[in-house]
Amino acid sequence: MKPPKSGIIHENQTSIYWFDENGIVCSVSKKAPMQKLEDVKRNLENFKKTLQGKKVCILIDVTYTSESSREVRDYVAEEFPKFIKAIAMLSKSPLGKMLANLFFNIKKQPYPTRMFNDETEAKKWLLKYI
Repeated sequence: MKPPKSGIIHENQTSIYWFDENGIVCSVSKKAPMQKLEDVKRNLENFKKTLQGKKVCILIDVTYTSESSREVRDYVAEEFPKFIKAIAMLSKSPLGKMLANLFFNIKKQPYPTRMFNDETEAKKWLLKYI
């Protein structure tokens, strides 16, 4: 998944993200070391400001997602339902798929989640939740 050539691109220590033409948040994880809880809190607060109080569907390329501590996973699991309608994930690496599946299977969420191999199919699935 590649960011558009024009439009607003947001960036933090672990990802870049943008809104597509349908309002889906598209995010690409960066190769980054495991984050501390304080960093995750700051990044999520900035992300929520970008959303301006809206709940969104997110397409995340988790290829380079790093491991996270139990503390971070618990915090994210508590916060995500406040601003997420559905999450579709893509990964080109078995490790990225494993980490994403591990997080979403351990911490069942009140929104739909699904792993995809194809970006177009992932977006098509997310459109049902817009």
